[in-house]
Amino acid sequence: GNMSSRKGLNGACSVHEYTGSFLGQGAHFKMTSVCGHVMTLDFIGKYNSWDKVDPAELFSKAPTEKKEANPKLTMVKFLQVEGRGCDCIVLWLDCDKEGENICFEVLDAVLPVMNKPRGTERTIYRAKFSSITDTDICNAMNHLGEPNRNEALSVDARQELDLRIGCAFTRFQTKYFQGKYGNLDSSLISFGPCQTPTLGFCVERHDKIQSFKPETYWVLQAKVNPEKENSLTLDWDRVRVFDREVAQMFLNITKMAKEAKVESVSKKEKVKQRPLALNTVEMLRVASAALGMGPQHAMQIAERLYTQGYISYPRTETTHYPENFDLKGCLRQQANNPYWAETVKALLSEGINRPRKGHDAGDHPPITPMRAATEAELGGDGWRLYEYITRHFIATVSADCKYLQTTISFSIGPERFTCVGKVVTSPGFTEIMPWHSIPLEESLPHCEKGDLFPIGEIKLLEKQTSPPDYLTEAELITLMEKHGIGTDASIPVHINNICQRNYVTVESGRRLKPTNLGIVLVHGYYKIDAELVLPTIRSAVEKQLNLIALGKANYHQVLEHTLDIFKRKFHYFVDSIAGMDELMEVSFSPLAATGKPLSRCGKCHRFMKYIQAKPSRLHCSHCDDTYSLPQNGTIKLYKELRCPLDDFELVLWSSGSRGKSYPLCPYCYNHPPFRDMKKGMGCNECTHPTCQHSLSMLGIGQCVECENGVLVLDSTSGPKWKMACNKCNVIVHFFENAHKVRVSAETCDLCEAALVDVDFNKAKSPLPGDETQHSGCVFCDPVFQDLVELKHAAMRHPMHRGGQGKRQGRGRGKGRRPGGRLNPKKPKDKMAALAAYFV
Repeated sequence: GNMSSRKGLNGACSVHEYTGSFLGQGAHFKMTSVCGHVMTLDFIGKYNSWDKVDPAELFSKAPTEKKEANPKLTMVKFLQVEGRGCDCIVLWLDCDKEGENICFEVLDAVLPVMNKPRGTERTIYRAKFSSITDTDICNAMNHLGEPNRNEALSVDARQELDLRIGCAFTRFQTKYFQGKYGNLDSSLISFGPCQTPTLGFCVERHDKIQSFKPETYWVLQAKVNPEKENSLTLDWDRVRVFDREVAQMFLNITKMAKEAKVESVSKKEKVKQRPLALNTVEMLRVASAALGMGPQHAMQIAERLYTQGYISYPRTETTHYPENFDLKGCLRQQANNPYWAETVKALLSEGINRPRKGHDAGDHPPITPMRAATEAELGGDGWRLYEYITRHFIATVSADCKYLQTTISFSIGPERFTCVGKVVTSPGFTEIMPWHSIPLEESLPHCEKGDLFPIGEIKLLEKQTSPPDYLTEAELITLMEKHGIGTDASIPVHINNICQRNYVTVESGRRLKPTNLGIVLVHGYYKIDAELVLPTIRSAVEKQLNLIALGKANYHQVLEHTLDIFKRKFHYFVDSIAGMDELMEVSFSPLAATGKPLSRCGKCHRFMKYIQAKPSRLHCSHCDDTYSLPQNGTIKLYKELRCPLDDFELVLWSSGSRGKSYPLCPYCYNHPPFRDMKKGMGCNECTHPTCQHSLSMLGIGQCVECENGVLVLDSTSGPKWKMACNKCNVIVHFFENAHKVRVSAETCDLCEAALVDVDFNKAKSPLPGDETQHSGCVFCDPVFQDLVELKHAAMRHPMHRGGQGKRQGRGRGKGRRPGGRLNPKKPKDKMAALAAYFV
């Protein structure tokens, strides 16, 4: 059939249209997608102010509301425009609890604009699928179900609990400790019902390492020399002793013997089992331990492989293939890959083994390769993860590894020693997973009971017990799964959070070493209320949430009960905070003792100290006031100029030579002086009518990309002059090497932008006719046309989107008039792959 495709009104999601049949009737189809959650939960406006709201109110008093998750994508409007006048909706969201929740977010948006059903006619359908393949898609379309309201409610409950509990604790401890200490080096001291127990595991291991006292022990090692063969090293059956004199006694006894006597020889056939089918947690463990990929990164790659159709759905707890799963079909796909073609062809001709019976969580089949791929197609980490998933799948249908284990028991005097050797009889799955193979060992000599061998040497080895190592990500994932902290989808997020917050650092071998701040926080929680950091309480909450998903628990009751427990814990925590503060005092310096003098306070005219550690801020120890500053850039004094309103010395924030910079008054930045200003605004957004640094004096015209921004002259940027948007990261470079650039009080007749007066040195003037001065509009004046260039600011922080020079071209926006906007880069459309199957 024919399909037409177009971009939706938000520019992010494609819409594919075609005609076909639906439930036996002719129908016109529209297929589109969303970008993750449509809505997000947040407190209503006034409760988002940290300064005006007591965190305790967040447990019950503060009302919440659903807001658009990404307002720029106008997803609700887009869904309503496309859904208007439709009769039925088929939901193809991911088949997990989050996907179920998004189903209802989509329904809330489109049901009001769809055609009303006639009588009891059914109009809402849910497709259940595990991979984007012809078979799975057609099968899902032929067996449409309904969205599961209970699963969606369990996600709503988790969102609300995490928001209320996390925000209350985070706001309280961040304000309390950042107001006292200057070198915490974390912009947010966050608490999370899952995040904090995750950190707890890392600190628990750190404490074991710190409290470990090495002990000396002794081992008896004997070597025998069979005829014409290499010497054999024997292991002592007592393993080790911790008393030097006892060890010496055993050495003396055994040294009397001249020969070692064979007491027994046993041969046993042993089996190393092939792996269970692959689920998310095992994939994340291997990605971290063997491939060196962090869990968050591995999950992103797995999701990309899934949306491109290479693997099945990557979020699953199941390690058991359903009886009707087409194992041979998946295996045939891999028959031409040079890395494993021989193994696959052998399996197909000899017949495959049924995979081991694993755990069936009732969600999705295990992670399986769905189509063949090459290294060139996927590249880098994508290929490495795909290769592991494929090798693991082939191993699950291969034979077990079999080997013969020979154990020879010797006596030397009264002491017993043993020697073990292994010989592989059938490699089985280890051919495709060579890292699991039985290591090659020296073959044991042929001998029988009663044989005597000359002793080569007997010696005493002195050794020490060693402490455990820091937790690896793989070990942490195992602990989180065992204790029920987070879900297969959220485990990577929690681990990423404790790294981002500077609570742990990732060392070599992907080991997680807690920082001072992480250690002090966990010890503080243990001191005040151990349940805040132990996995038990969160594990119980996860069980309750699962009961909601199964329809066995009431959503409102679970929410109310859990919030009541944490509210009591919060009040006790606030009352006992001095206990944690005592630990903080030992590890961190008070505000007054950190930082270096930078600018003068407008109240006492003494120098305020600039504290560089995150979050960077200014502190006046005389007035005992702290002023927050913009983050992720450098701060320096701005020519010792003062704010006309409060006499504070101005400082200049800059994100680097290729980025933005603007002056700000520390007091106005924290206490907006005018009604139309918000906290966190610099001089480039200040509406003071006469100050020479304000938006009123330096604003030139409306931003060429965003709706509310104004391009403001950066008066510190000469001779490489630029103006920058005060809202987004657009920068316009102009008039390089000009001697002076000033914003005129006059405006352009065509576009209403402020005119600019430019002075050039005679030697470097690009103006026609050797002129050195010109006044005109940056956007409309033909003389200025070739002297203006649009760029994007290079931000210092990965959170900021857009890099330098993404779209170079002339900044020919239209001054203060809207219009002439360029489309920002759009997220990738996820469901385009699905649409192709229905045409």
